[in-house]
Amino acid sequence: MDNANTNTRDPYHLMPDAPKLALRLSSAMSADASVRLAVAAEQSGFSTVWFAENPYQRGVLPAVAACAGATRHIGLGVGVFNPYNRHPTLMAMEMGALDELSNGRAILGIGSGVPAWVERITPYRRPLEAVRDAVSITRGLLSGQEVNYSGKMYSANGVRLEYDLTRSQVPVHVAAMGQRMLLLCGELADGLLIGNMCPPAFTQRASDRLREGAERVSRQPPREMTKYLPCVVHQDGDVARKLARNAIGKTLSSFWQAYQAAPAALSAIRDGNEIEADRFEKALARLANGEPGECVLDDTFVEAYGVAGTTDDCVEQMLALKHSGVTQVTLTMLGEAPEQNMRQLGAALSGI
Repeated sequence: MDNANTNTRDPYHLMPDAPKLALRLSSAMSADASVRLAVAAEQSGFSTVWFAENPYQRGVLPAVAACAGATRHIGLGVGVFNPYNRHPTLMAMEMGALDELSNGRAILGIGSGVPAWVERITPYRRPLEAVRDAVSITRGLLSGQEVNYSGKMYSANGVRLEYDLTRSQVPVHVAAMGQRMLLLCGELADGLLIGNMCPPAFTQRASDRLREGAERVSRQPPREMTKYLPCVVHQDGDVARKLARNAIGKTLSSFWQAYQAAPAALSAIRDGNEIEADRFEKALARLANGEPGECVLDDTFVEAYGVAGTTDDCVEQMLALKHSGVTQVTLTMLGEAPEQNMRQLGAALSGI
């Protein structure tokens, strides 16, 4: 199954202060496009590919399976499944099989989903309990245990995966924005996933909550803190930042509307972004009216919500994120040459 190009860069030979690099792929992409970018990411020294499964687009498992066959060592993360459209036992069945296919490279990410998107198919009820139940059930099953668990939203009684697992434990990460979900992540998870549109200040607050959650159950806090960011690399920094403003404008407007039923998520997006409240509100109103980001946003929005500029600019921004506690920067590569841009970032961060 090892048909990957052997000319790959070791993801662990980065600058001492550099976070690990990862790639985010969207379920809007075909499996073929995902494979091409995953192979380029592995060759560029990226540590992980995270597959974002957005509702009503492609399910990510075909793309993940295809990438498992085309790569050799890069991690393969699903970020994220939500328990409203996938029972936790099914998550475990699929991820155990994916870990087998990839020879121990799978990572499961679980989140509560976006309220407005979930509500199209089922009531968005008790998200904290839903995630707690999902993590508890999947962690048990993916460590080879028989699970007897009765939760407030989901249960599994006398359930065990009926095949041999590749590893003693498939890592389970939690996507969290609100304070209570962050505490839960600290209690139960192997890592935190920080979604798009959370400014750097959120990371420090999140780190504090992870430690608090871990202390409640006398365990060490999760070691991995993965942050999603849109990224534009271009030899002309002004061109890169213009493209980033457009991408950030679309995502910020979409998220702000979709999370209206989740005040904690709105707080995670807004608080600490170092943008004046009235200017932020006016920008959101203009974006909602259809104005493009390049006409509405300035570079303070890029600094808060993205990585953009020349290769050196982007490296500097990612090194700053490491100091905030991020261990893995997961980039959505925008622009016309994502493979080339990944090679540039990988080379710069490895000192080549």
